[in-house]
Amino acid sequence: MKTANHKLMKLHLEDDRKRLEEQLEQLKASRPTENRREGSPFGKREEEATETADLENRMALEHRTREQLAEVERALDKFDKGTYGTCEICGKPINPERLEALPQALYCMECNANKAKNG
Repeated sequence: MKTANHKLMKLHLEDDRKRLEEQLEQLKASRPTENRREGSPFGKREEEATETADLENRMALEHRTREQLAEVERALDKFDKGTYGTCEICGKPINPERLEALPQALYCMECNANKAKNG
């Protein structure tokens, strides 16, 4: 059943997709180059440690952004298939309040809790 609320959620998901794609592009563009600047030999280890930590944080953020984008695209795919708002595990409707808070939700609260508990 497509309601005005569903249309708003689809628009919200499409906005999220655009925002996440832009964020991913910015993260890719901000990757450090291999050219290192020469600094003081005394601070080299600390500088390298900071650069490594920054790179790890940037990679983790990029990974999470890709995951979020995949979730949004999966929800949009469910719109196209007419299955949006249906739990992928039990097939029951997902609570509209949950969808309002998390439009890309794929599972009802009960199945999501069981999935988290069982890993």
